[in-house]
Amino acid sequence: MNAAPIALTLALSGLCLSAGAAGVAGKPLTQEDVHWLNRITYGIDGATVAEYQELGRKAFLEMQLRGDDGMPAAAGATIDHLDLLKTPLYQTLTDVDQENRRINALPTEDDKQAARKLLNAQADKIMYEADKRHLMRALYSRAQLKEQMVWFWDNHFSVFQSKANLRWSVADYEEHAIRPHALGNFRDLLMATLKHPAMLMYLDNAQSAGGKINENYARELLELHTMGVNSGYSQQDVQELARILTGVGVTTQLAPPKLKPEWQALYLRDGAFEFNPARHDFGDKNLLGQTITGQGWNEVEQAVDLIVRQPATAHFISNKLALYFVSDDPPPALVDRMAKTFQHSNGDIAAVLRTMFGSKEFNAALGGKFKDPMHYVVSTMRLAYNGKTVVNVKPVNNWLNALGEPLYGHLTPDGYGMRQRDWASSGQMSKRFEIARAIGGGSAGLFDSEDGSPPMAFGFPMLSNRLFYDTVDNTIGAPVRLALDKAASQAEWNAFLLASPDFMYR
Repeated sequence: MNAAPIALTLALSGLCLSAGAAGVAGKPLTQEDVHWLNRITYGIDGATVAEYQELGRKAFLEMQLRGDDGMPAAAGATIDHLDLLKTPLYQTLTDVDQENRRINALPTEDDKQAARKLLNAQADKIMYEADKRHLMRALYSRAQLKEQMVWFWDNHFSVFQSKANLRWSVADYEEHAIRPHALGNFRDLLMATLKHPAMLMYLDNAQSAGGKINENYARELLELHTMGVNSGYSQQDVQELARILTGVGVTTQLAPPKLKPEWQALYLRDGAFEFNPARHDFGDKNLLGQTITGQGWNEVEQAVDLIVRQPATAHFISNKLALYFVSDDPPPALVDRMAKTFQHSNGDIAAVLRTMFGSKEFNAALGGKFKDPMHYVVSTMRLAYNGKTVVNVKPVNNWLNALGEPLYGHLTPDGYGMRQRDWASSGQMSKRFEIARAIGGGSAGLFDSEDGSPPMAFGFPMLSNRLFYDTVDNTIGAPVRLALDKAASQAEWNAFLLASPDFMYR
C-alpha cells in the first residue's frame, strides 16, 4: 500500500496554477485563494477559510500583518495551564546554578547522578512545554502569519536547546526576544536577541572579555543575522565587533559585581543579562569604516544601528524572507524592492512583507513552494482535525524529529534549510507517508492524556468533506485523483491525500 503514494509524491515537483479571483469577500475559494492561504497561514482549516471569505484577501492580509492574536478557548486554556515562564528567567538560572553547586558537593557519585537525573527531568519538562506552546499556537492561533514569523525568526536567530543551560532559557527566548518583534522592527528584534542569555550562552559571548575575546557571536551576527556572507565586511570587522561586544554577558549572581567608581554608572543589568564594564575592551574600534569610541554599552547601540543600516542587511533579510515565502530562487527584482522598503521603513518587518505579498512575483509562485517538515506536519493536522484541540504533542515532536526539523534542535547557528532540496529525499517522503497514514487513520495519539488517564474517543478524520471539496479539491491534479479513487477505505483515502505530491506544496 505504501509504494504507490510514495512514488506519486516523488514523481511530481510542482503544481499547475491558473489565475483565480483575488479573494473577494463571500465568494467561493479559487485555486489561487487556497494556495495563497497556504502561504500566509500554516494551512487551511474551516475557521481560517470562513474568516477569509468574510473579510476578503486585502482585509485578511492586513489583519495578519497586524498580528491580531486570538486562540480558541480550549487551546488557549491549554497554554495558560503550562508551568513555563511562571518563574522569571533570572531566578530560574540562579536556582539551576545553585542546584548544580549543591550536586557537585554531594558525597557520592550515586547521589550526584540521582540529583542530576531529577534536574534534567525538570529541564526536559520545560522544553516539552515550550514545544507544546509553540505547536498549539501554530495549530490554532488566528494570527497565523505571526506564528510563521515566530518560527522564521526562531530559525534565523537559531539557538540549540541542548547546549549549556539553554533548555532552561529557550522558552523565555522565544516569548520575550522573538515573539514581541516578529512583525515589528528588525533593529528591535536584533537587539532583543543580542541581550538574551540564550543567545549569549549559545554563541559564547558570555565568556568574552577584554584580553580574552571570543569571536563566535560577532561572526554569526554579521554572517547569519544581518549582512550575510561575502557582503563586504572583513575579518577585521568581526574582530572589532567582538571587541565591542566584550562585557555583554549573563549573570546569576544575586549581588552586583564590585566595580571601580568610574565603572559603576556604566554597569547595566536586566534580569539575567548584564553589561559588565570590568570585562569590556574600552579601546576605540573601527567597524565597517566607522570609528566607534570606547565608551561601554553605547558602543553596542552604535554598532547595531550601523549594521542594520547597511544595504547588505536589507538585502540579506529580504532575500531570506522571499526564500521562505516565495521560492527557492527568489526573483532579484522582488528582493531589491523589498530591500528598498526595509531601508525606507528603517527595518519595518510588516512593511517588507506587505511589499512581498503584494507583488506579482509572489502570486506567480503560489502552489510551488515545497513545505518544510514543520509546515507539512502542522498543515496536515490543521486540515485533518479542523480545530479539534489536541492534548498530547509528543507524537508531533516525534514526527518533527524523524523528519529532521525538531523545534530548537538545530545544532549549528545557521538554522534549518528552506529549499526543497533540503527536505525532498526519498527517506523524507517515506516518513511523511507514515505520518499521513497515522493522522489519516485515527487520533495518532494526539488525544491521549499525558497523565495516563483513558484517551478521548476519536475515530479517523473524514477528509472527504465539505471543507475538502470547497478548497483542497481545487488544487489536486489528475494523478492524485486517480490514487484517491483507488483507495480501499476512508482511512486510506485520507493517507493518500495527505501524502500526495500536491499536498507537499504551498
